[in-house]
Amino acid sequence: MSLDYQVPLRDMRFVIDEWIGAPGWWRSVPAWEDLDSGMAQQVLEEAARFVTERIAPLNSAGDLEGCRFEGGEVSMPAGFREAYADFVAAGWPTLALDTDAGGQGLPQLLEVALQEMLAAANHAWLMSPGLTHGATACLMAHGCDALKRDWLPKIASGEWLTTMCLTEPQAGSDLALLRARATPDAAHEAWRIDGSKIFITGGDHDLTENIAHLVLARLPDAPPGTKGLSLFVVPKWTFGESGERVRNGVHCEGIEKKMGLKASPTCSMRFEQALGWLVGEPHRGLASMFVMMNAARLQVAMQGVGHGQLAWQRAHAYAHERAQMRAVSAPAHDVGEPGKAAPIAFHPAMRRILLDLRATVEGERAIGYWIGYWLDVAARHPGAHERQAAGQLASLLTPVAKTFFTANGFAAASSALQVFGGYGYIHEYGVEQTVRDSRVAMLYEGTNEIQAIDLLVRKVLGDGGEALRALLAHVTKEAAGCMASDDPALSSAGARLEALVADVERITSEIGQGSADDRELPYRVADDYLALLGWLLLAFAWARTLCIALNAPAGDPFYAEKRTTARYFFAYPLAAFDHRLQLIEAGCRASLPHV
Repeated sequence: MSLDYQVPLRDMRFVIDEWIGAPGWWRSVPAWEDLDSGMAQQVLEEAARFVTERIAPLNSAGDLEGCRFEGGEVSMPAGFREAYADFVAAGWPTLALDTDAGGQGLPQLLEVALQEMLAAANHAWLMSPGLTHGATACLMAHGCDALKRDWLPKIASGEWLTTMCLTEPQAGSDLALLRARATPDAAHEAWRIDGSKIFITGGDHDLTENIAHLVLARLPDAPPGTKGLSLFVVPKWTFGESGERVRNGVHCEGIEKKMGLKASPTCSMRFEQALGWLVGEPHRGLASMFVMMNAARLQVAMQGVGHGQLAWQRAHAYAHERAQMRAVSAPAHDVGEPGKAAPIAFHPAMRRILLDLRATVEGERAIGYWIGYWLDVAARHPGAHERQAAGQLASLLTPVAKTFFTANGFAAASSALQVFGGYGYIHEYGVEQTVRDSRVAMLYEGTNEIQAIDLLVRKVLGDGGEALRALLAHVTKEAAGCMASDDPALSSAGARLEALVADVERITSEIGQGSADDRELPYRVADDYLALLGWLLLAFAWARTLCIALNAPAGDPFYAEKRTTARYFFAYPLAAFDHRLQLIEAGCRASLPHV
């Protein structure tokens, strides 16, 4: 039995080539006309080799060793610094960055796959370089010429790492309460930043010689609330006129003792007359940082997929080796002589868990990669209307993916631990670490509750349902194609999908109408509404998968497994859609008492 992480390259190729059909569209993009399925697969295979050989082996050891804080400096676990240097030398930070920023310019779709691999292999290690892409995008979009000249190349290449400094002790998700201040420094044509920030991932470490902090602070004339926030680049080290390094007023005051991600330093930071340079316009810092945050949210969604994949792999391997009691319906050739204990994978309770894990993670992979595809369309399509529509769809889908995938990633890890029984509670088997590490993804980059409110209040009701209608049009088209099939299972899946769309349209209308008299209503049902769309998206994913698999060679075990899982999904897990719908209907009828 091997519990080592194995990159699901076959399924990744299926999603990219068949489920999305991305290589066909790539040929229409001038920058990617030479990029085909074979070349994309080579990139993913090389990424898989690097991840499994250099990153995954550090996961358990890093968790046990943790980070060290001594004399105001943070040291990373053994091997982390060398692995990061190799990561930069191989060019992985620049995979999907624009060539104008020094990147390789490959599709975001491939970056999404890379992020899934890294999260599954070693989530804590990923936390340090995790913001590189978002920080680069932020500086590309809002940085002045000097910042792009002096800072962007080192950040984009990964030579310098970045942080995102939002949270303060008195201001968690409510950024209107931020107090950090920025005062002008005419001598340096810069600003002096003062204030404290908490929960800063990678606020200090020894992976790179410099760290560029992106800090929200208020100018002296700032209006109150979030409209008064400005964004600054504040480095750990500045440079004198002759190029010598000068220690900036950036101080790490300690690292948190956490439930998980012990190999990733979560720092308390103090900025004391620290030199910083303005990014974007004054008082428009939140808009600038949203570029970084939106990129991070899709990455966090793929962390949920990575956790689910690792949990599924380990539970599947263990369940097929661990023998306990005779299974009720185990095939004789798999059990041996009468009375012999069967692998627990044959017991119905374990089969349900394993099938649920597989159906969820493979469906989420399709949707997560689909979002990456729409980001590529939004960036590269020659038509302005098509770019706008793709960006709108990706914006709608991102909070669903961030929330639904991370909740399912944590649930998958917990379910996998159940398969291991008591052994799952022991560090040696790795699954207890996945439970601990996966939990934080439901909290950072906007808690899942905030993501649900953003989805329903701003992106569904806020635009009159325009983006939702575009999504439902894709689902309805898929349903129609399935219903036209002669295969009973596919036709039934199409009919079910069509009914789900009708339910979403109906309940969305009811929420919109009800909120006119009950302003709390959308906030009350937002969590269940987001989950409702999550299950709709999984149904969409598995309907399309079943259609492809039914037209594939009958003897191929990969497609046979897809057919089995798709039928199982529509028979069992999709009942969760009806459960969420009933909860929303209850929320429409009754308000919440105060506690």
